[in-house]
Amino acid sequence: MEQTIRLLQKNGPQKGIAPVLWRCYSYLRPYWKLSMGAYLCMFAITVMSIVNPQLIRWIIDRGIGQGDLRLLGWSVFTLLILTILRGFLSYFQGRWSEVASQNVAADLRAEIQRKLTALSFSYHDRSQAGDILSRAIQDVDRVRFLTGRASLRVIDATVLMLFTAGILLWMNPSLAWLAIATMPVLAWRAIDFGVKFRPLSAQIQKQLGVLTTRVEQNLRGARVVKAFAQEVREIQRFDVENEAWYRLSAQSARLQATGSSMLTLIANLASVFILIYGGALVMRNQLTIGELVAFTTYLAQLLNPVRLLGMFIPAIAMAGASAERVFEILDAVPEVQEDPDAIEMPPLKGHVRFENVSFSYGRRREVLKNIHLEAHPGQIVALVGQTGSGKSTIIHLIPRFYDPTEGRVLIDGQDIRHVTLHSLRSQIGIVLQETTLFAASIRENIAFGCAHATDEEIIAAAKAAQAHDFIMQTPRGYDTLVGERGITLSGGQKQR
Repeated sequence: MEQTIRLLQKNGPQKGIAPVLWRCYSYLRPYWKLSMGAYLCMFAITVMSIVNPQLIRWIIDRGIGQGDLRLLGWSVFTLLILTILRGFLSYFQGRWSEVASQNVAADLRAEIQRKLTALSFSYHDRSQAGDILSRAIQDVDRVRFLTGRASLRVIDATVLMLFTAGILLWMNPSLAWLAIATMPVLAWRAIDFGVKFRPLSAQIQKQLGVLTTRVEQNLRGARVVKAFAQEVREIQRFDVENEAWYRLSAQSARLQATGSSMLTLIANLASVFILIYGGALVMRNQLTIGELVAFTTYLAQLLNPVRLLGMFIPAIAMAGASAERVFEILDAVPEVQEDPDAIEMPPLKGHVRFENVSFSYGRRREVLKNIHLEAHPGQIVALVGQTGSGKSTIIHLIPRFYDPTEGRVLIDGQDIRHVTLHSLRSQIGIVLQETTLFAASIRENIAFGCAHATDEEIIAAAKAAQAHDFIMQTPRGYDTLVGERGITLSGGQKQR
């Protein structure tokens, strides 16, 4: 467990957070109208927040203090209207911002799906399904939060602080400077907190991917685990990863608690000193009670955003780390790439030739070396050899699941690297060693490689595989759902 945590701590984010955040916000461009509407509502609410304390000041000093009932009535009425209007604006601000950020999440997940289908087998060989699921779900959701509520609140807090600081300086410079003097300390604490929290967030997200992988493997291999009575061992292995995640999360919680409490302490101390000094000014008739009330209201508006920043900075740091994990998928380069000048593969006759083909998986030893092989149309070729000698690899090279490290593969005299992948693979039928069925109907699974197959063709294929009889015995025939990984079928039925 300690080794797991140390390994994770070596792999913190390497890029600056600004480019990552900027790239996240670029996904809002198609929804700029929604975002603009949300931010306009935010600015309108900020203006109301600036006006409200002045209305309270007039109510206390002139409406109540001087008995000006007309001013009192108009001030109360205006305050009521602004409160109602603020409620409406808050609704539209939240709605538009959330719709825009949900669209960003949908776009990211669609882009991840397209990328994963385009990436080569070698990428999936190196990746863990649970980690990819964690990135596509939890990490994308954190990016959604970043492009929506988090950014809106941070900008709102910043704008409100600047406007409020200006009003405080206009009302009473001496009191204002006492409040503003705490801002650099608060800003330093907030920035320092964000710098420390970001790498820890990356470690937490990475360990969550490991944990998700462990759960996914146990679910997928539940029958194997039970068959070999390995429940206790798998629980222990899960507990190790779960404990590593817990310790990282506990470290994060301690850091958040320390950072937030320090920001709150500094802000509260500033409030106490200002109230003491402001009260002394009132007693010396250098400040009215209404002005002091308005000032303390503005002070709360100045310090509350600091507390908000203390809450949202960790969330933004975590979202930045999550965004890096998402972009790692989107920036991955397929090792098998289609030639820009690739042509459509003509209808295949089936003449396959390997010329001086060598291949290795990554940096491991060569699986194939200087292979010469030729198979003519209609010829049946059997590859015989020890386990791991490269028999399956030879088959995988024909549809370009991988590219040879040396040599070339030709079909009907055409180098397969110079034809489009779709036109090549759509004409090749492969029976893989592992049986894979999708959570769909039997009809859809049979026609998976030929989406436009007719019912007659589907039934003919089933009869050729001697599957038609047992299919017709299922509740809905060819429309029967087979369940996830074909769980409703027997092993032999799935293979057929």
